[in-house]
Amino acid sequence: MSDLTIAPHERGVIRLFALDMRPEEAKFLREPGAAAQVLGVDELDPEQFDIFPVADLEDLGLYGYLNEGCGVSEDQLDRTRLKAFEGWVMVLRSAAFQGHPANLSLDPRVRLLGLFTEEATNWTGGPIETESAKPFSAPQSTPADNEPRHLGSSVIALLILIVVGGALWLIL
Repeated sequence: MSDLTIAPHERGVIRLFALDMRPEEAKFLREPGAAAQVLGVDELDPEQFDIFPVADLEDLGLYGYLNEGCGVSEDQLDRTRLKAFEGWVMVLRSAAFQGHPANLSLDPRVRLLGLFTEEATNWTGGPIETESAKPFSAPQSTPADNEPRHLGSSVIALLILIVVGGALWLIL
């Protein structure tokens, strides 16, 4: 698969693009539909890509942004190359394509700098060894008395009888 081909339901991939254009043009890509147009796709989720000048990252730098901010492991990143890069970039996450396949046809002013994968969460775990995890380890409750209690209903019925009886006594 090419770096410019997005597989259906792709997850956890981050593409870093250099934007070789004037700052005004790069800022304009933040407008709805503009980034999708320079990438040659129909639509992008605006919450899933960032466009900014590397200088805005100050001491964090592009390396820190990708490593600490995006969860890209250190072994995928070339600190020297990322530190040397200046200008505007677009960081595009797979989720921007909303699970749809795509073939990117880049504007000549957009150049792919790198393709990275986010560190995935390891959901595996060993067996739980605690006493409370064993079957039937919960404290046993005493059996409930199965006789229904109608005390409340009886009291209400008695009060109704008294009120009705009193009303009849007053009427007669």
